[in-house]
Amino acid sequence: MPHNSITRLRLRSIFSLGAFAKETREISAQLATAPGFLGGAVLAEGRLVFWTRSAWESLDAMKAFRDSGAHRVSMPKIQDWCDEAAVVQCDGAPLTDWDEIYALLTEKGRLTRLKRPNAAHEAKQFAKMFRWSPEQPIKPEKK
Repeated sequence: MPHNSITRLRLRSIFSLGAFAKETREISAQLATAPGFLGGAVLAEGRLVFWTRSAWESLDAMKAFRDSGAHRVSMPKIQDWCDEAAVVQCDGAPLTDWDEIYALLTEKGRLTRLKRPNAAHEAKQFAKMFRWSPEQPIKPEKK
């Protein structure tokens, strides 16, 4: 059964946006070649909030990606860059509807430890989704 992984990150400052964007591109490239990756997307919500969704053949495939390469290098930086960060995972058909994804994260999301969380993060209150641009799909590379 496929496994879904969803993240929501809010940058503390626009000054980290350049480094964040660079690493996001590197992670997206890693993602496209990751064994077991079925598909996903990055969504720039606005207000320095970014979402990712990825679908995997299995939880083990997702963990192998998470713990390697550019993604592994970037994960600790989230603690400094973000004042809100959360993740949610579930098994089932690949999730693509952002309203459904938002509802799942608000209901079952797990907060990431941050060095300087804001009050909304600590209260686990996610602002209503405000999409101003289309998602950027990430497709697995054909082998």
